[in-house]
Amino acid sequence: MAPAAPVFEIPERELVFSFARSSGPGGQNVNKTETKATLRWDVSRSPSIPADVRARFVRTFATRITTDGELVISSQRHRDRLRNIDDCLEKLQSMLRQVAKPRLKRRPTRPSRGAVERRIVEKKRRGGAKRERRRPAED
Repeated sequence: MAPAAPVFEIPERELVFSFARSSGPGGQNVNKTETKATLRWDVSRSPSIPADVRARFVRTFATRITTDGELVISSQRHRDRLRNIDDCLEKLQSMLRQVAKPRLKRRPTRPSRGAVERRIVEKKRRGGAKRERRRPAED
């Protein structure tokens, strides 16, 4: 069994939350409460994760990182602020788990003799079917 990916602890002082009104249906609750949570984390300057993991993180999630090197995650799935904060943190943990382990290098392999033979037989069959569609040769 493969070892579990390490979980990184990011101190709260590195995370900046802001709140806004959620969009969508919800009536008075949506119109007057700021439940949408937006998490900002400065990935490029964070000492909490190793450099190799940071490089993989930036490469993998480049489209979600601002030009200043900040990751922006937002959540407005829930009706209350605390659950949206938890959702943002869970998204961040999920992203970190995704890049925690380096990808294994692919070991080059060769197709088996049987696979090669099956491929060639299938190609000949397909070519024969196409040959049958041609106009007969004039003698």
